[in-house]
Amino acid sequence: MTITVPSLNRLPAAERGITIGDFLVPVQLGERISSRARHVALIVAGALLVALSARIVIPTTPVPITGQTFAVLLVGGALGARRGFLSLSLYVVMGFFLPVYADGSQGVAKIATIDGGQLVLGATGGYLIGFVVAATVVGRLAELGWDRSIGGAIAAMAIGNLLIYAVGVPWLMFAADLPASTAIAEGFTKFIPGDVLKLLLAAGLFPAAWWVVGRRPHER
Repeated sequence: MTITVPSLNRLPAAERGITIGDFLVPVQLGERISSRARHVALIVAGALLVALSARIVIPTTPVPITGQTFAVLLVGGALGARRGFLSLSLYVVMGFFLPVYADGSQGVAKIATIDGGQLVLGATGGYLIGFVVAATVVGRLAELGWDRSIGGAIAAMAIGNLLIYAVGVPWLMFAADLPASTAIAEGFTKFIPGDVLKLLLAAGLFPAAWWVVGRRPHER
């Protein structure tokens, strides 16, 4: 019996790797600067967008509700895997020195630090690492064309969202010494309603953006 595995790639070879971020820089400006400068500008802009989204906070413990998840999915999908990875990595590093994390917090201790010779994990550090993972994976799926239809965009955003929790919840459990049920309830379950809304909004923006620039495959 032969098992057929559906291809992840949804684009012809000529269109692979192109994301909506490649159309965000105005043509007039893009013609005046180098390709590397455009990439750097997009990476920095993505990091700043996530930093701004961190200002949208509903205080809860031990993990606050913020607008970051929405921004992370947007940045990953718009910039692609490599630029998404670099953009979210830049955001995480910025937070070591600047108050760009949720609630205006900062410092490497948000992820981990050494105290008395022992490694101490920050309760929300796993979510920051999860942001990088999610942006990279969503970016790769966007490069393969998942973001050009509503169904594919929803699937890509859902995968990215789950990856954030796949890293963040176990990290929270060990960092705060919580039982698994409590970590899941406090670090995942309570975020589901808001995340569904953010996911659907993010997923809807991408096909609409492709329609605007006229790059959807069936319009070629």
